[in-house]
Amino acid sequence: MKKSAFLLLLVLTGWACSQQKEITGRQPASGSPSIDTSGYEITIIDPDFERWYRLRFSPSFDRSNDYYRTMNNIGVNNWNDYFMRGRYNRIIGSYINWNPTTDYGIEINRRLYWYFVYYEETFRIRLLR
Repeated sequence: MKKSAFLLLLVLTGWACSQQKEITGRQPASGSPSIDTSGYEITIIDPDFERWYRLRFSPSFDRSNDYYRTMNNIGVNNWNDYFMRGRYNRIIGSYINWNPTTDYGIEINRRLYWYFVYYEETFRIRLLR
């Protein structure tokens, strides 16, 4: 009886381990959507920006990633300077953590650039010049 119970336990343990290998060893389906591998994301809380962005942006206005990176570097420097000096403190209430040597990807760079354009048009603040 002890031998059969031990044998049954051994078989169940082996079966449970093989099931775990099948679950964790699966490859994603080839038709699955691609995931952004940059690992960065931008969160814009301003509810009016999304509407403004959809109305203003079109692919004909699109620029290169290098252009967006250069302009964002200027915009972030001006934004952070205004924040640190307390200028426009009712409008600019946060610091942007930005590393100019990091490539955040064109999607992030594009949205940040257009957010600076939105701020310039809405609040008449110089950010990109």
